[in-house]
Amino acid sequence: MAVRAVDSVSETKDPVVSTPYGAVRGRYENGIAVFRGIPYAAPPFGPHRFRPPAPPEPWDGVRDAGAFGPTPPKPPYSEAFARLLADPVVPGDDCLNLNVWTPEPGPGARLPVMVWIHGGALTRGSSAVPVYNGHSFARDGVVLVSINYRLGVEGYGLFPDVPANPGLRDQLAALEWVREAITRFGGDPDRVTVFGESAGAISIGALLASPRAAGLFHRAVLQSGPPEVSDRDKVRRMVRRMATRLKIPATAEAFAAVNRDLLLRTQADVGKLSSPVLGGPAFGIVVDGDLVPRDPLEALVEGAAPDVDLLLGWTSEEYRLWLVPGGLLERVDRLGPVALAGAMARCHCGHEVPRGYRAIHPDVGTADLVGQMVTDHLLRVPLHRLADARRGQSPAYVYEFAWPSNVPDLGACHALELGFVFDTADVPESAKLAGAGAPQELADAMHSAWVRFAVEGDPGWAAWDASHPVGVFGGSSGSSGSSGSSGSGTGEVFGGLGIGEPRTVHGPRDRELVLWDAELSKPSGQPVGSPESTPASRPGPDSPTRGTAPLSAVRRFRRSGGARRP
Repeated sequence: MAVRAVDSVSETKDPVVSTPYGAVRGRYENGIAVFRGIPYAAPPFGPHRFRPPAPPEPWDGVRDAGAFGPTPPKPPYSEAFARLLADPVVPGDDCLNLNVWTPEPGPGARLPVMVWIHGGALTRGSSAVPVYNGHSFARDGVVLVSINYRLGVEGYGLFPDVPANPGLRDQLAALEWVREAITRFGGDPDRVTVFGESAGAISIGALLASPRAAGLFHRAVLQSGPPEVSDRDKVRRMVRRMATRLKIPATAEAFAAVNRDLLLRTQADVGKLSSPVLGGPAFGIVVDGDLVPRDPLEALVEGAAPDVDLLLGWTSEEYRLWLVPGGLLERVDRLGPVALAGAMARCHCGHEVPRGYRAIHPDVGTADLVGQMVTDHLLRVPLHRLADARRGQSPAYVYEFAWPSNVPDLGACHALELGFVFDTADVPESAKLAGAGAPQELADAMHSAWVRFAVEGDPGWAAWDASHPVGVFGGSSGSSGSSGSSGSGTGEVFGGLGIGEPRTVHGPRDRELVLWDAELSKPSGQPVGSPESTPASRPGPDSPTRGTAPLSAVRRFRRSGGARRP
């Protein structure tokens, strides 16, 4: 794609920059040039619905880029989650758009670039969430790009008549746009860092392993999301259940004829009884033989993307975001052994694993025990595998966010770190999750570490090696969180002891991970839930389980309302 030349202007006027499809006019906001709602692909409706992204139509003149563009179709959060998570809606069809914050628009700057891919379980979220304001990154010398991509059935439905993973293909198209256009915004296309949280991190894991994305980015940050793919049958079940309720064939052609609002209501209704903690049918990235040729974690462990520097991590109490709203934490505690049996089924493990967790954490309740087990199985074990595999390649750095929210019972929950990474902890939308009075010094430290990684490839603590160094933000010395954490590492403080200063803790999760290593070394072929056996290979979250008791426990837990999605 050729980039159309437009003369630069001084900061006394609105900034105007060319893109591959036409010129855009942004705004100067506190010394930073901001461009919002720039199309990187055509509206994904009409002939483009459910299909891979197509280039946008070029435009003449200068397009205004002063406001966020339309957000992709998505259902609203439930009332309990809406109190904690902001998710604005901007109406319109042209939802495949992106935003740019830059301190120095113009081709001569060649500044490092960071591209943000938001989370939201691949069903919610957008680049318009105020927590994701890119001003602080641009203030600190980085060109920040944030993107929208298709969600839910529009982006991750699996149909027989169109290619899979259109939402992930949107992300690829946005990164291709960055490669072609970002120089004009002051960025260096050879110094691109992608970073994302939850579903955004899972997406980055898939892109890391994809040959089609090779060379589009050079560093990657995975926050609270591992490289993984969903079982194709699990995604198909979501589509088929929707089709049954809509009384239509399970094809993209039939779904494209359905009213968008009705489609969203049906999606939300069908997805109510699935959960990040105990599973269930859900949308997800699948192996497609093209963009995702194989399981991304296995590809990365076997050496894919060896030249991409990695920053990986999690919060200490991820699960509390799913269990605290609506009183589910107390409900899981009441279920007791039933919840533990459900967790064993979800994690495909025998009795030794929960027994080991109870020995390590004798004073925590059942909900915290189940939450940590499932978090380790789905998140920390695969991220440890990835970090281990990077030794001898480009470095990997591992972090843990341990500061507990000022909102009662949330602890160091999923997504809490976002306001600190973006240095937006003071905005009202961050306070919904963090509470009032979030420590600015912690935001300074975490944001600076992300900038340093993007600029220098080093966030400020030792790269992963046999001693398992983890940069821990927040929490108390010798502990990795407010509850449910192991506190088993050895603290090596660097840079001071203030709440904002990270410290290096070696192996803070090693005692738990030893349990999983032992479980995976057992012979296969006996029922899950038996203390004598578990699958010998590392099972994915959708591996089949044997034995009826744990699966019955999962079903009972879901019927109790303890597994509902937001």
